[in-house]
Amino acid sequence: MAPTPFTLHVPDADIADLEERLARTRWPDEPPLAPWSTGTSVAYAKVLADHWRTGFDWRAWEAKLNGFRQFTVPVGGIDLHFIHEPGRGPNPLPLLISHGWPGSVFEFHKLIPMLTEHFTVIAPSLPGYTLSFKPGQRRFGIRDIAGIYAELMTDVLGYKRFGVQGGDWGGFVASVMGQRYPDRVLGIHLNLLAVRRDPAMLTNPTPEDKAFLKELNHWLKEEMGYQWIQGTKPQTLAFGLTDSPAGLAAWVIEKFRAWTDCNGNPENAVSRDEMLANISLYWFTGAIGASFWPYYDRMHGPWPIAEGETVDVPMGYAEFPKEILRPPRSLAAKTYTNIRRWSVMPKGGHFAALEQPDALAKEIWEFFGALG
Repeated sequence: MAPTPFTLHVPDADIADLEERLARTRWPDEPPLAPWSTGTSVAYAKVLADHWRTGFDWRAWEAKLNGFRQFTVPVGGIDLHFIHEPGRGPNPLPLLISHGWPGSVFEFHKLIPMLTEHFTVIAPSLPGYTLSFKPGQRRFGIRDIAGIYAELMTDVLGYKRFGVQGGDWGGFVASVMGQRYPDRVLGIHLNLLAVRRDPAMLTNPTPEDKAFLKELNHWLKEEMGYQWIQGTKPQTLAFGLTDSPAGLAAWVIEKFRAWTDCNGNPENAVSRDEMLANISLYWFTGAIGASFWPYYDRMHGPWPIAEGETVDVPMGYAEFPKEILRPPRSLAAKTYTNIRRWSVMPKGGHFAALEQPDALAKEIWEFFGALG
């Protein structure tokens, strides 16, 4: 299973097709309510689509990605794409970093150069996502992905001991890897916790629990719509988002606004071009439908860390203030039995690697550096 060097090149015809589709967008009506209150603002979506068509330089972002050492390798029945950047310091620790949905390896374009001072960084595209997707391939849940990543790290790359870091689904993957492969995983660092989202867990709640319960109940009532459709009828949604770039952008950009520390404008947290680079990667690869599969798998199976199971390897956590859910440490400790670092961050949200890369890189190093 020798990795093959990889360079991304999107055909000119695909870029022209994207621009033509954007020019022909049929825009929806917007209800006479506050913008963004029922989903993506039509006015903002029009501005974004116009910039995507006339002002966004895909080739520059393609070159930025190609500035990293990229490979593909057959693992788990697919060609898995990954970045593999060697560390610059002495004896760098191998560190696997994992994105989630609706992210991609573009999330790490600022973080990776910061991490390679201390780590050799391995950043896969999640199986079924963007550059780890081809039409017709099998689908993967989180436990499957954890197994594929373990195979990549040990059987392909030869790392017997390594660290894992992740947010969103990447946090779940890191947690499962820590649970299933404690002989290989030195520790895990998270910026999203794989704690079950069940209000019944909070019996005899403390004031801290009550604050989280309020946050959780709001999430379950107002923010779960995307999970229900992606987890129950993902194929139906895939038709619209695979055919309409404006529809794809609207679906994804709403999450950048809702989940970042942006005061109502996503560009306060993540640049317009960074968001469009990420969305473009989904568009050009046609992977949005396959990227829904972890939600479907989750809805039709057990929680990735099942009730009664624990993660016992050392764990560090960076709690960003605008993360989608922030369970209290007392609740997290029921799943993670070896919490070594718990940092409450002053600024940032769900896309921490894009929003606050310096702060995240510092947290990752201070956690793993203390493990020795």
